[in-house]
Amino acid sequence: MRPSTLRALKRAAELTRQNRLTEAVLIAEPVILAADEYEGDEILRWLAEHVNDFTGEEPKVTP
Repeated sequence: MRPSTLRALKRAAELTRQNRLTEAVLIAEPVILAADEYEGDEILRWLAEHVNDFTGEEPKVTP
């Protein structure tokens, strides 16, 4: 994933935690839409692995 894409995703996560969802979407959407097939797959994996970055919650551990 390009460093600029990762920065945008991290910034969007930060804004989401601050309840600034509209701004988060304005930052993340263009980089997601501009991604090619390979980077798109990387973005999906990153998002799945970093859900808690957006919610600010600790991962739930299931015994």
